[in-house]
Amino acid sequence: MLLRRPDAIFTTGGYVAIPVLVAATILRIPSVLWEGNAVPGRSVRLVARLATAIAVSEAAAGVALGRPATYVTGTPIRSVAGVDPLEARERFGAKPGERILLVFGGSQAVRRINDAVAGALPRLVEKVRVIHVTGDDGYAPALAAREQLPEALRDRYRPYPFLHDDMTAALAAADLAVGRAGASTLAEAAAFALPTAIVPYPHASGHQRRNAEGFAAAGAAILVEDEELDADRLVEVAGLLADPARHAQMSAAARDLARPGAADAVADLVLAVARRAALPDAAAIEAVARGART
Repeated sequence: MLLRRPDAIFTTGGYVAIPVLVAATILRIPSVLWEGNAVPGRSVRLVARLATAIAVSEAAAGVALGRPATYVTGTPIRSVAGVDPLEARERFGAKPGERILLVFGGSQAVRRINDAVAGALPRLVEKVRVIHVTGDDGYAPALAAREQLPEALRDRYRPYPFLHDDMTAALAAADLAVGRAGASTLAEAAAFALPTAIVPYPHASGHQRRNAEGFAAAGAAILVEDEELDADRLVEVAGLLADPARHAQMSAAARDLARPGAADAVADLVLAVARRAALPDAAAIEAVARGART
């Protein structure tokens, strides 16, 4: 039987990380633990002291864990290099000067968001182009709602059951996004300096709320409670697109939160511990996370 001893272990937490990091400690195998939520989960809090280095999406998670060797890397996302916002806008049919509202609900509790779009749709398409990710169940009703629009405005509403790989293009094309507070989606939105209206899923153990609060506190997002979202509130939120000064401020705040090089930063940490080298300087890792290779 051939046994292989790893040079390093990388984990994102979860209960499976507990026996793995205990074994790594006993065998003196260095490890990197990455936490993507603002509030560390129980398993992460339990094993954080065993990791050689900890990377976090938000500084608040590092504070909660109380570890000195904690690096703020942001959330690793698909590369946005080479994504042209102008080409993305053309892909979704936008005309020059036309504003785009992207609405998505993720995989959980999408119905409230879909209902808000349905009620607001006639008012929205008079002012903006709407890209709407409906989920499977919401797609047929969305197509039916599209047919009820005046013919001249139908093309301004484009529903999709899912966008998969095209979600990056949609974020690049949009001027404002409305959706849930998944860490990866927020990280991609920040990479495009995209202002967001975040509707945290209320049954996600508080993670989505804390993710949303961080973006809202930084000025990059508007936090909308799930029970508050209806057609009128959605129209009100979309009104941000008619306020260039506020939109620009939120865009700048989102850009400041962006960590498009997060994957590279985490990889640098893993390579450092695998080589048993001195841990990198926190400022150097942050620079890589922000997209500057040092």
